[in-house]
Amino acid sequence: MTSSFRGHPPEQAVILAGGLGQRMRPLTDSIPKPMIEFHGRPFLAYLVDQIRDAGITRILMLLGYLPDVIRDHFGDGRDWGVSITYSVTAPEVQTGTRVRIALDAIDPLFLLLYCDNYWPMRLDRMWARFSAADAPAMTTIYGNRDRFSRDNVRVADGRVVTYDPTRTAAGLSGVEIGYAILERSAVEGLLPSTDVSLESAIYPTLAAQGQLLAYPTDHRYYGIGSMERLPTTTEFLARRPTILLDRDGVLNRKPARAEYVRRPEAFEWLPGALDGVRLLTDRGFRLLVISNQAGVARGAMTDADLMDVDARMMADAEAAGGRIERAYYCRHDWDAGCDCRKPKAGMLHEAQREFHLDLSRTPYIGDDDRDGQAAELAGAPFIQVNEDRSLLTIARSLTTEAS
Repeated sequence: MTSSFRGHPPEQAVILAGGLGQRMRPLTDSIPKPMIEFHGRPFLAYLVDQIRDAGITRILMLLGYLPDVIRDHFGDGRDWGVSITYSVTAPEVQTGTRVRIALDAIDPLFLLLYCDNYWPMRLDRMWARFSAADAPAMTTIYGNRDRFSRDNVRVADGRVVTYDPTRTAAGLSGVEIGYAILERSAVEGLLPSTDVSLESAIYPTLAAQGQLLAYPTDHRYYGIGSMERLPTTTEFLARRPTILLDRDGVLNRKPARAEYVRRPEAFEWLPGALDGVRLLTDRGFRLLVISNQAGVARGAMTDADLMDVDARMMADAEAAGGRIERAYYCRHDWDAGCDCRKPKAGMLHEAQREFHLDLSRTPYIGDDDRDGQAAELAGAPFIQVNEDRSLLTIARSLTTEAS
């Protein structure tokens, strides 16, 4: 079984949104789970917006429990700039049955989402991965290095080789979170007539055949699968404006290669940088610093020296009327092979998890290629400082756009 679709990305999204939501009671006593509100909007509305913004304008919602609540809210989708249709089955049936009953309304190639997960999808990147490989299915896998959930997959050579819904098999590493590109023929060929979950019916077989691509991500996903996750999902969907900043060459004068700012008095602010920090703070942006500082591992400075410089930077920002909330430093040597040293994106993902950022909406301002490469890996917009474009210039542009 190989893929026959290489021309264009999916033009239809299918959302599994029919479950009883029993773990979310009493919130789901009168509404289906995806209609739980965050900041005055149902969770499902954020997914619809995301799908539309990715360029998909047709959505099929597979409903079961209290379907009229969803249909009355979204209607035919025109108020959201999309076309929405519905397939309604009994609330008790599993996802495989919902999909099987709706097969005639599903495109030959489609995007599948769970109604209780949100992840900053980049459909263009997903499509590039899918279209370059030879397989009829691809699903998104969260790396789960922070043990955010229980692993249910094992990935090798870019493909899911084990999918275990019981989460008990040996060697599991990663969590399947939906956001799957699927060929309908692969799905219908594996769905039995019995009532089963879609994932349990198709993914183990596709994995065993080497036909299930893995789209990897270290960006945490957010959702409504349990009461315990609601506070972080609330914070994530608040979308507080945040900017990530490189340090040397953006805030202060950059030392020569293999040299470091070793003492607080050697930290020299670039012209306009403090004004840029103040302006961004005044306009409500949270500022976080992301910086390589290999001088610690190389013995040029101690960690205490780095913290003294950091304290000077923070204090200067405060004195100027700005605020840098947190700084992340990679202290490892150039060739240490760590995940945090730029151009890798480890520090950006650490900041994402700590502050529940949506990196697709969080610019990273840097001054060299490594910064841009780290931003690219993390899926964050990159803005480069250079001789003609200082932090203050960028801050003025960003605050004008935000006003």
